[in-house]
Amino acid sequence: MKTLGELIRPGFIREIGLAPSTGGRRPVMYSIPRIGMHDLSNNILFKVETHELILEDNADCLRELTNLIKAFISDSGIGISKILGVGIGMPGFIDVVKGVNYSYLHIEGNSLVSYVGNELNLPVYIDNDSSLIALAELRFGAARHTKNSMVLNMSWGVGLGMVLDDKIFRGHNGFAGEFSHIPLFANGKLCSCGKQGCLETEASLTVIIEKAIQGIADGKLTKLKGLSIIHLDQSIETFLAAVNHGDKFATELLSSAAYTIGRGVAILIHILNPEVIIISGRGSLAGKVLQAPIQHALNEHCIPRLAANTIIRVSELGMNAQLLGAAALVMENFALDENPEPGNRTEPAYLN
Repeated sequence: MKTLGELIRPGFIREIGLAPSTGGRRPVMYSIPRIGMHDLSNNILFKVETHELILEDNADCLRELTNLIKAFISDSGIGISKILGVGIGMPGFIDVVKGVNYSYLHIEGNSLVSYVGNELNLPVYIDNDSSLIALAELRFGAARHTKNSMVLNMSWGVGLGMVLDDKIFRGHNGFAGEFSHIPLFANGKLCSCGKQGCLETEASLTVIIEKAIQGIADGKLTKLKGLSIIHLDQSIETFLAAVNHGDKFATELLSSAAYTIGRGVAILIHILNPEVIIISGRGSLAGKVLQAPIQHALNEHCIPRLAANTIIRVSELGMNAQLLGAAALVMENFALDENPEPGNRTEPAYLN
């Protein structure tokens, strides 16, 4: 058994650019920007690194990812025997048991988990980024001491992690929580999933940035400037800062998107009757601005008795939620696996 010393967990997929539009939310190219190492007290041991990794039309992306992790471990000076495992979170349709992401990072005749684990000689665990954010909130954040909660991951899309009966709920095949693709609109806008009218065609941060750019071009009064879809990550940061500084145009755009998200949340409340709705992920940086329009939508679209006891909370974990979720994934699987081997995966357990 490996020493319970340090814990490494590389971070998450985030888009860095967009492909040519086909009339709706444009298909994206992705990077894996954050690789970090923590100890078991959740202390960051070294500076979190950011790297760009293109997934689209890049047959070598998994090898490149593995090499980035190898280099990070080597530069850290921490011996392999003291590293508990590797946690990887990313969007896509992920089978946590098979260790496969059906959307990205394919490898012929092997799973992502087995390939990376064998290359690093470490146990590797994988999960959807929104599920990891929910796990972080369950263990360290706003979902603690609750049994049923819905965790919204507002980022380039609008992800959802679900905590039911004090456990992460993934559904039959592990694909539950595709909140972004609830068909709410007859707007004719093509979503990245190939369908039309999905929630994210009106409510994602990507779409908000596109609307902001158009508004600036149309002469809207705002302090926003320098926004670019090509540099989406930086543009989102600039936009959220403008919201927090009270920019009227930026606040109106975000509030409109939040109301749309609230319509989707009303559906969740009617079906699942959660105790708490948590705004997490990147959008939580402007959480208080999101909170009011989401509540407004619930007031208009929810049966009052169903919504009366559902609380809306803003996460205090912010961008750290994904990292903490990956750390928790490793620790909880390590507790389950008596003799973890490189690439080994078993059904994950969530400890009380």
